[in-house]
Amino acid sequence: MIDKLINIPVKTDAIKKYLEERFSGKVEILGVKKLGSFTDTIKKLGYGDTFLVTFRKEGKDHSVIFSTMRKDKYGHQYLWDRANVLMFQYDAGQRLPKHAHPLDVGYFNPEGTAHSVRDANIFFLLTEKVEGTDYFLDLKRLKTETLTDLDIERAKTLGEYLAEIHSEKKNEPELYTRKVRELLGHGECIMGIVDGYPGNYEFFSDAAFCDIEKRCVEWRWKLKQYTHRLCREHGDFHPWNIKFREGTDFSTFDRSRGEYGEAADDVSTLSINYLLYSLLKHGKLYGEYKKLHDIFIETYLEKTKDQEIFKVIQPFYAFRCLVIASPEWYPNHPVDVRIKLFNFTRNILATDTMNIDEINKYLE
Repeated sequence: MIDKLINIPVKTDAIKKYLEERFSGKVEILGVKKLGSFTDTIKKLGYGDTFLVTFRKEGKDHSVIFSTMRKDKYGHQYLWDRANVLMFQYDAGQRLPKHAHPLDVGYFNPEGTAHSVRDANIFFLLTEKVEGTDYFLDLKRLKTETLTDLDIERAKTLGEYLAEIHSEKKNEPELYTRKVRELLGHGECIMGIVDGYPGNYEFFSDAAFCDIEKRCVEWRWKLKQYTHRLCREHGDFHPWNIKFREGTDFSTFDRSRGEYGEAADDVSTLSINYLLYSLLKHGKLYGEYKKLHDIFIETYLEKTKDQEIFKVIQPFYAFRCLVIASPEWYPNHPVDVRIKLFNFTRNILATDTMNIDEINKYLE
């Protein structure tokens, strides 16, 4: 059952034994389902495998999520790289409002059972199952359907949420500097994503990527003067990490790459996806997606009064553009969409203060 979902022989009875130890009592395994197959989405790559385990304990049914990470070229080559990510998610995920509650962090050994830590082969994160519908499906629906009042309210709610979590500040300049340094050099961030592109990529040359990296180094030094902006953040706040239930009730998950950082990280991560879906439909930021983008940004700015964000958001937008333009992560984009995203990356990095009303100009 479970052994067919990940690349080690994890025995169902071992999972049963683990759950009985974790939840202090006899359990009956009811089912296992692999999640995140990327069959209904433009995104086609993730960092690991996720599966849902349902079980019965004392007559009551429960559902939990096991998340593992695979070895890859985005800074996860070593076992300790992968353990680091999952241990961070377990710890930091407990302290973010509306985040799926982490229940445990552990490992599978090569035999599929649990022994000492030195035998660990694959670490996993156990979280509560979050009900709801992925937010990217809302954006996908708008490719063929009309914008609703609920769509507007949800975008507004997400702006309010980020304003709330970003209101918690922290006076630790070195932590802000680390965040910016990792934005450039981390395997999951700018340089790691660039290394994931094919060599001599037909739509963006090696020299062009080199120029992007040089510009980002310049931005690293600019951002050293903004350490006062350090705040609580999510770190990977995109539509695949948000689930809505009825109305505007939602949860988020997969908090990533640090508990504190730059607010522009979260703002750029969500807003770039309104732009992406609009590019796929209209070739620019327009119509229903522009309305969602604008209400999200306007709500956030109204709550935070943070106009300074437009002096620091540029390299964070560059990072997210490089991700969504990647042929590995998003293999089915039309050529013109990729080219416009590369144009956006170059133009935004050359802009000292971003004008949020001129996004379409940055695409040229």
